[in-house]
Amino acid sequence: MAAKKTQGECSKCLQLEKRIAELEEKIAKLSKNSSNSSKPPSSDICNPPKKKKPGRPKKRKPGGQPGHPRHQRPAFPEDQIDNFWEYRAEVCPCCSGQLKDDLTLEPKKLQQIELLELPILIEEHHRVGQRCVDCDRIHFVPWPEDLIKAGLVGPRLTAFIGFLKGACHMSFSTMRKFLRDTVGVTLSRGQLRKLIGKVSDSLADPYEELLRLLPQQDRLNVDETGHKDNGQKMWTWCFRAAMFTLFKISPSRGSGVLVDVLGEEFDGVIGCDYYGAYRKYMRLHENVLLQFCMAHLIRDVKFLIEHPNKKNQVYGKRLLEHLRKLFRTIHRRDEYKSEETFRQALKRIEVDMTWDATVNPETDEAFNMAERFVQHGESYFRFITTPGIEPTNNLAEQAIRFVVIDRRITQGTRGKSGQTWCERIWTAVATCEGQGRSLFDFLCESVMAYFQGTTAPTLVHDTS
Repeated sequence: MAAKKTQGECSKCLQLEKRIAELEEKIAKLSKNSSNSSKPPSSDICNPPKKKKPGRPKKRKPGGQPGHPRHQRPAFPEDQIDNFWEYRAEVCPCCSGQLKDDLTLEPKKLQQIELLELPILIEEHHRVGQRCVDCDRIHFVPWPEDLIKAGLVGPRLTAFIGFLKGACHMSFSTMRKFLRDTVGVTLSRGQLRKLIGKVSDSLADPYEELLRLLPQQDRLNVDETGHKDNGQKMWTWCFRAAMFTLFKISPSRGSGVLVDVLGEEFDGVIGCDYYGAYRKYMRLHENVLLQFCMAHLIRDVKFLIEHPNKKNQVYGKRLLEHLRKLFRTIHRRDEYKSEETFRQALKRIEVDMTWDATVNPETDEAFNMAERFVQHGESYFRFITTPGIEPTNNLAEQAIRFVVIDRRITQGTRGKSGQTWCERIWTAVATCEGQGRSLFDFLCESVMAYFQGTTAPTLVHDTS
């Protein structure tokens, strides 16, 4: 007969099991990457995800693909062409006979765009001295207000410099070289900084207008990313509405930013990830509704599947199968006879998944996942009952990608004026892009209005 374990041996086994569980938890945390958590893809450089099993990659020829429509640049209309050139042969290349024009044939055309040698206009303004014939006093007419505000650089070149800085991520040194070598103008870094300040001031009213409109929106997608200001850790918040996007830099990542921007009476739906600031904002303000990002949920479920604990793997695979079924249904939306039958199909999957998620959460990780569905299950599936709501937060993440690129190139800001510039120009860039407008044209209108003291152009989409 096997000898019974002593009390000391049982205690030692319990300690070993506890130690194994702690080590498994540490291994699981160290294995987190951008595919199974909310960590940024840049962190995968130090902690790369598992390599996929080698297989036969699907070969595809480079260039245009079969079945895709061909894209061709439309020709310039005749009223935009500055010069016309015609080419004729002197004699027939076959028999050296005389040639004459055949007016029934359409000429073969080739259009070419060229950069002018000096693409700038230099002007000099004079105030002519005038003597009064009665009192013999000399007078000079005052400078026009817009001329004084512009100074050395005119409005279009000022807007162009703002475009280079804001949309092209250029540093002051790079802009200085570009203007010197291609435009033929040498400006100091200090002068460039002043010009950026003028563009920033011209965007103040359009930015404030969008800031006032944010609390009135019925749907918003919100996300945040890190920002550095003189080495201090700050946060860039992205608020994406249906027809505009607004950025706000704040030293806080808490729910107070949402209160400051959206107010306490906001009664729309916010698409976001599962970060605690959004849950707190919803908890403190009963009118606020959330739609948690299903893509983030999938990554968290994948973390359970890759967890060393077998129970977590079984639990995660069960949830992942429901999620796959959910998105397969979404992708086959056109196959359903009506919107109502489509919503009913999604609702059935929601019921099955919610029930299955709360069954047998045997580990801490599984229990935490089950608690999400118990407390916030409705906020994960709100897109089913509310048409127009996306199941993911891709809209905000796509808009904030531009900011992440700018941050990596410029390395952040160095004060309040820099933060204000970034907020305004990022808002203009993202909003013009979303509305299909020319950012440069908008900046020209905005700078011109600022110099002339007239009403600034609006970033609000014209629906008329």
